[in-house]
Amino acid sequence: MTVIKINAITVPDGSGDELAHRFAARAGAVDGAEGFQGFELLKPTDERTQWLVLTRWASEDDFQAWVSSPSFAEGHRSAAERAGGDAPKPVSTHSEIWSYEVAGGSQG
Repeated sequence: MTVIKINAITVPDGSGDELAHRFAARAGAVDGAEGFQGFELLKPTDERTQWLVLTRWASEDDFQAWVSSPSFAEGHRSAAERAGGDAPKPVSTHSEIWSYEVAGGSQG
């Protein structure tokens, strides 16, 4: 059964491009994680300020193993931090994780 994790990130007006840039800079960081099935960064197309990071996992255990791994911590560090510098100012003002499992759908 596929487990869906959605990180709903509140991003102030004018900061979305920077959020997308930061995600692009660490693209692929999760690709090798056991049970990882896919990732999408969803940009709002209306007045909403929440961007969604949608990931799909083979199991809850696989997701929890990744969150607890050194790869997770490293993947969430900025390029500046990895080079020994300071962390950049946060782009978001709030974030929360939503958990779902696939209950139906189509292969359309």
